[in-house]
Amino acid sequence: MSRSPSGDALIVDWDGPDDPQNPKNWSRKKKWAATLIVSAFTFISPVSSSMMAPASPQIAKEFGITNSSVIALLTSVFVAAYAFGPLFLGPLSELFGRSRVLQLANMWYLAWNLGCAFAQNEGQLIAFRFLAGLGGSAPLSIGGGVLGDLWRPEERGEAIALFSLAPLLGPVIGPTCGAWVGQRSTWRWVFWATTIVDGFIQLLGLFYLRETFPPVLLERKAQAIRKSMDPEKAQNCEIRTVYDSADRQWKNLIKKALIRPFALFANEPIVQLLGLFMAFIYGTLYLFLTTIPSIFEGVYREPVGIAGLNYIALGVGLTGASQINARLLDRIYKHYQDKNDGVGKPEYRLPSMVPGSIILPIGLFITGWTARADVHWIAPDIGIALVGAGTILNFQSITTYVIDAFTLHAASALAAVTFFRSLAGFGFPLFAPAMYNALGYGKGDTILACVAIVVGVPAPFLFWTYGERIRHASKYARK
Repeated sequence: MSRSPSGDALIVDWDGPDDPQNPKNWSRKKKWAATLIVSAFTFISPVSSSMMAPASPQIAKEFGITNSSVIALLTSVFVAAYAFGPLFLGPLSELFGRSRVLQLANMWYLAWNLGCAFAQNEGQLIAFRFLAGLGGSAPLSIGGGVLGDLWRPEERGEAIALFSLAPLLGPVIGPTCGAWVGQRSTWRWVFWATTIVDGFIQLLGLFYLRETFPPVLLERKAQAIRKSMDPEKAQNCEIRTVYDSADRQWKNLIKKALIRPFALFANEPIVQLLGLFMAFIYGTLYLFLTTIPSIFEGVYREPVGIAGLNYIALGVGLTGASQINARLLDRIYKHYQDKNDGVGKPEYRLPSMVPGSIILPIGLFITGWTARADVHWIAPDIGIALVGAGTILNFQSITTYVIDAFTLHAASALAAVTFFRSLAGFGFPLFAPAMYNALGYGKGDTILACVAIVVGVPAPFLFWTYGERIRHASKYARK
């Protein structure tokens, strides 16, 4: 604690750099408990986003849906909600705390996901899916903020590697499980199963996920000081945290917080550029996910359940590259930090993008041109694994960069980036059937690979060269 320069206010701050109340000073066990809970929240929601895809024909038959766009919408409307939920949930977490908003949003998701299991027509199912997606979108932005609160820049590589793997691994595991559920049971079990798992995760969250946002924790500390002071003294002495301004009013705070993602979205070139690049990667992944059943059911004539197992190839690529990158992210960061006299920069997270931007188009080429009945099924699976590896390397670099650059406002920054990528995840699969019907897998994936080369290969070098200059012009980024 300290006095303001004018002496009329008591400024509440951490009790030195080693204050145990500061989340960055928590034990590794406590930090990893919170990280695992947040990653579990971030995993189960995307499982729901895609798990019903293999069961869509069963749903269409029960509800009498014949329009292919409506059938696709049943799955993708969940991802559309991902675009809008973080725009208000991210800022709310910077007002009321990460844990509170994250857990309330998860309970909202849990309730509407259970509601999907009892839907009686396509209108109810689409509406319930969208509402569930709003709640399920919270971890995508707030989770990154939690990790920014917990881990110092040189420590957070492994934690973010796990966290950023979750939203990509979810859509891989979801269809694999959904295919067997759809084949062996009713489609309603897709929602009952995910609700049961999410309920278990929520119980763990209630016990192990504590508040991590420094302004909220210091505000609680300030309230405790106000209560302990003599009422007369407290009335004459203003007590505020180091994060508060002198004219702090809830009306202004709420207004600032809620418009922050839109301000970042509109005024921050680094958020726009990273968001657009991540949108292409995420959209390509979701478009690619839609082709796996048609390749292995249509070209290789595999049953639904067996065809769903080919999603494991994508999971192998995602997980394998993620585990390698998890061990390199912090080492690379520390290497460049030491070369820069101990000063770290978000740009030191970019080297992982270089192999990622090369592997992704190679995987697309291999998958597109080997998806033929006269070529063994393992060949497209190798391409699929490479697409997964290239996707996660880019994804982890960008996520870590955004958290490092906008640590205090990481939830809002990730909300802005998530808006771009979720719209792409919603939109890309809608034109996939038309593209592949017209061009075939070879030419279709070649177009995607060429765009990936033109957009992806120069990206890490451009961000490395100009990223710091762009950040210095930012109002919110760490300089």
